[in-house]
Amino acid sequence: MAGATILVADDDRAIRTVLSQALGRLGHDVRTTGNAATLWRWVEEGEGDLVITDVVMPDENGLDLVPRIKKLRPELRIIVMSAQNTLLTAVKATERGAFEYLPKPFDLRELVATVERALTQPKPPAATDDLPDGDEQLPLIGRSPAMQEIYRVLARLMGTDLTVMIFGESGTGKELVARALHDFGKRRAGPFVAINMAAIPRELIESELFGHEKGAFTGATTRSAGRFEQAQGGTLFLDEIGDMPIEAQTRLLRVLQEGEYTAVGGRTPIRTDVRIVAATHRDLRQMIRQGLFREDLFYRLNVVPIRLPPLRERTEDVPALVRHFLAQVARQGLPLKTIDQQAMDRLKAYRWPGNVRELENLVRRLAALYAQETIGVDVVEQELAEVQAAGTVVADAPTGEGLGAAAERHLKEYFSAHGEALPAAGLYDRVLREIERPLISLTLTATRGNQIRAAQLLGLNRNTLRKKIRELDIQVVRGVR
Repeated sequence: MAGATILVADDDRAIRTVLSQALGRLGHDVRTTGNAATLWRWVEEGEGDLVITDVVMPDENGLDLVPRIKKLRPELRIIVMSAQNTLLTAVKATERGAFEYLPKPFDLRELVATVERALTQPKPPAATDDLPDGDEQLPLIGRSPAMQEIYRVLARLMGTDLTVMIFGESGTGKELVARALHDFGKRRAGPFVAINMAAIPRELIESELFGHEKGAFTGATTRSAGRFEQAQGGTLFLDEIGDMPIEAQTRLLRVLQEGEYTAVGGRTPIRTDVRIVAATHRDLRQMIRQGLFREDLFYRLNVVPIRLPPLRERTEDVPALVRHFLAQVARQGLPLKTIDQQAMDRLKAYRWPGNVRELENLVRRLAALYAQETIGVDVVEQELAEVQAAGTVVADAPTGEGLGAAAERHLKEYFSAHGEALPAAGLYDRVLREIERPLISLTLTATRGNQIRAAQLLGLNRNTLRKKIRELDIQVVRGVR
């Protein structure tokens, strides 16, 4: 790829000169800088076909710059160089998305060969290939007619503050839609606050939503801000609104009507300025007929209804979603895999009771657990059989069952589902990861993303926790946006 623009950042003038001359002789346009700030400005302005960066620079560590560049321009390849030629540096560079890591002093011929590979080697499928056209892409995948209609509705809503109600089965991406409405809308500069009604004990929902004053109830030793206060100026996402108790529904209706509320135990009204996006997998009209949901609240929330189709209604999007998730896990350090046509046809024929979330989890397992570069239909069949066997167990779970008993019952059913055969090798690690991921994820949620507190709560070393977060690909949300 002659004539490429290569951005070089290194605080050593001699290295900048050597690279500029060597790559310039090959016909490339080489731009050099001695600091990270200038490199970042060039990347932000859309310049460059390739980045070569040192790790230690006067204003920023080059390794910290790599994920920022990959987030802004995922297609831009980065070669990292460092005199700190330790295994840890190499691992960090790869984990954060570098195309290649070269220790200093480097062999100039090796560097030139690496540059040629970076410029000519086919890139993994871009995650945005199947998003709607436009400068700003929504975090949703698919070109099916059903998804195109979703894109059109969302585009019309971006410039408004209208209340939105999202209907869809679990795993269809309701929170992704809510986040898109916020991140691309008028309130993008404000916080996005989410609360799942199904995950909060009924007696605590009002306190969670509206906050409470000190002494409002037993255990209220300090004043606590509610989600409405935390979301001021931004968006409040009320997930699983159908699980909200009637008493809380009444208070929410009052807030929507009057634009103000009082904290639990408080007397002074608090003005609120938030956009409400609600979501549910339930049939709210049926709940209204049963007296479980207020009809007046329904109409207040259902200003703009959006129905997210289940994956089985848009199976033409399955290949695009699979490519997206495979590219995603490859960028996170797992081997890049492909799915052969027969296996893809099997995935399209599957009913996907867990929808897109189930598909994503399956793709992650395929990338992590299988050595072959091309996944065939036999592997997919085996994984789908195991998932279906596990799903049967959940439906029959007895109430009040302890974690150990639940795990034992699940595993018994799991082995039974294989008859005389045995599950795939690596079962120990797979089971541990299934338990470990929700444990760490929920602990981080409880500590609002504070990793020090989460490590203390779990009884883990902080570095161990960070390693597990990376290995398990756990998204950490710090505080409230």
